[in-house]
This record gives sequence, structure tokens and C-alpha cells, in this order.
Amino acid sequence: MQNRLSRIIKPKSGHCVMLAIDHGYFGNIPGQLKCFGDLNPLFEYADALMLTRGMLRSCVDPNIDVPIVLRVSAGASMLKELSNEEINVTIEDAIRLNVSAITCSIFVGGEYEKQSLMNLSKLVNWGQEYGIPTLAVTAVGREMVRDDRYLGMASRMAAEMGSTFVKTYYCDNFENVTSICPVPIVIAGGKKTPEKDALQMARNAIDKGAVGVDMGRNIFQSDKPIGMIKAVRSIVHENASVDDAFEIYKQGPIGL
Repeated sequence: MQNRLSRIIKPKSGHCVMLAIDHGYFGNIPGQLKCFGDLNPLFEYADALMLTRGMLRSCVDPNIDVPIVLRVSAGASMLKELSNEEINVTIEDAIRLNVSAITCSIFVGGEYEKQSLMNLSKLVNWGQEYGIPTLAVTAVGREMVRDDRYLGMASRMAAEMGSTFVKTYYCDNFENVTSICPVPIVIAGGKKTPEKDALQMARNAIDKGAVGVDMGRNIFQSDKPIGMIKAVRSIVHENASVDDAFEIYKQGPIGL
């Protein structure tokens, strides 16, 4: 398990840059995800890809040696209650796909909160049996506020249930989230924002205890996706300032 985790969270820096491209599993297909296969040039700059098995088999060049964080939960589209998820991938298929971690969402405060927490428990049990890390994603119930009190509670619950690491949203007073969670935290990139704002969020998160970021739309929807992922890497792995990272972004080529 530690060997697999070290492929994602790099021992040299203690940090990671994940590329989130699992949006389509519930019907949210933003921007360039319509042409998923076109994203392959980005993959070599990511420490890990977070995606579904269908897209992994169909659209990722098997010669690209990049760790996979495989989403194994599904159940409802954006038209329904998203928290109504179940595990839809067997552990045997995850092993066949040579993944480095397995992941599902937990909907603390959602209608199907208990079901999502039991999904996570199943993954933790599988992970312990087969030596595969588990990432818990703290999805937000519709009535929940994304503040440090809520995200801290959800992240701590995920750790208490045995997650190897946690993905959550960045918020004000983020140090209150990382300080009570005993496992590594990566932040979600969230909706597309101006590039400098996204880089500032990454800088703030690292400064306040996150080990990395899992960005999607703020990278592949950028006008300079390769420049943007390189800029994020400079912050996460090289402790670059936002201004220096922004210069790296601006030097990137237009498009893919």
C-alpha cells in the first residue's frame, strides 16, 4: 500500500498533482472532456489521473506510465440525487487495471449519507486486503456550507473510517481542516476560475497543510493547459510563488 501511495504522493517533495477527469460519470461533461482522448498530452505532467474505468480503457494510452486513482462509485446523474451512489466496480477489475488507488465520494449531510459512508467502508476493507490505498472525496450535500467546520468534520470522518488520504474543497481557515485530519489531504480544483486565482488557491492550500491538488477544469479548460499544469506543479513541488507560477503558465503553448 505504501508503495502504491508513494507513486501518487511523491516522497521527494511529499506532495502531488492529480488531474481530475472523472466529471462525466454523473453527466457533467465540461469543455474539453467532450474530446477526452485529446487530453493525453497532459497526462505526462500529472502525478496521477483520477478517472473512471471506461475512460481509462478507452482513452488513455497504455504506454503512459502514470498512476491511476480509479473512481469506483456511481449511481445517479445530475438530474437526480447524486448521493444515491453504490460501488459499481469490483476490486478484481481495479486490480486488473493496475490502479494505484480506489476512490468514492462521501456525502456527509446528503440524503444517502449512510450509504455513501458504507461504500467507503467497503473500499477501505478491500484496500486493506489487497494493499490498495483508498481516497475519500468529501462531496458536499446541497444544504451544506463549504466552510472549515463542515469540511473538517467530513475529512475527519473519512480518516476515522480508514481512508488512506482525503480530497476536499479549499475554504477560509483551511488550516482548521488539515489540523484535525490525520491523513494527507488534497484539494479539489472546483469550477473554472481565472488562472491566477486557481494558482493562488493552490498556493494557499499547500501553505495551510494540503499535500497537493486534484485539478481538472482549471487545467484542461485553460487556454494554455500544459502551461497551467506546469505552473501548478511548480507551486506544489517546487514551492514557487504565485507570480512565478503565473509566468510559467503564460509561456505555455495555446491549446493541446
